[in-house]
Amino acid sequence: MILATNNKGKLEEIRKMLIDYKIYSLKEKNINVDVLEDQDTFLGNAQKKAMEIYKISHEETIADDSGLCINCLNGFPGVMTHRFLGEDATDRMRNEYLINEVNKYSDRSAQVVCNLVYYNGKKIVISEGVLNGFISNECRGSNGFGFDEIFELSNGLTLAQLSSDEKNMISARSLALKDLKKKL
Repeated sequence: MILATNNKGKLEEIRKMLIDYKIYSLKEKNINVDVLEDQDTFLGNAQKKAMEIYKISHEETIADDSGLCINCLNGFPGVMTHRFLGEDATDRMRNEYLINEVNKYSDRSAQVVCNLVYYNGKKIVISEGVLNGFISNECRGSNGFGFDEIFELSNGLTLAQLSSDEKNMISARSLALKDLKKKL
C-alpha cells in the first residue's frame, strides 16, 4: 500500500500502527507529487489525495488529512492547520500564534480530527478518528510534530509529552486507523 503523504511524521506513525501491512512512501515509489489540499473538509482532502495517487501508481493507496479544530475559534485552523500562517511558518510559530489567540477566551477545548481514505481503484473505505482535549497555555514536550506540543489531554499532558507508543495508542490517527482496519 502507498501512503499518500510527504510528511515523515505521519509515515512513521502509520507504519507503526499498520504493522500487518507493507506501507510504502511516495518517495519509495518514485512518486514526486504533492497533491494540492484545496478541499474544505478533511475527508475531501484525504479522498482527493487517495484518488490522485492511485491514478499515478495503480496501487492500493491510503491518504490522510487531519488537523486541529479549536472550539472558541469556530473550528479554526481546521483544514488549514499546517498552512494558516503560510508555507514557511514553523510548527512553533503556528503553535504560539494559536496559544495567543486562545488566551483571549475562557474555552480552551479542541479536537484533533483525522480522516483516512483507502482506495484501490474500485473500493473507497472511509474512516475517522476524533481526539478531544484542550489548548495548553504554553508549548510543552519534545516528542511528536505539528501541534502536539500544545494539544493537552485530560490528564494534563500534551501529546508531545507522551512517548510515540503512548501517543499511537490514543491519537486521532490511531482511532481512524483502528476503524479503517475493521472496515478492510
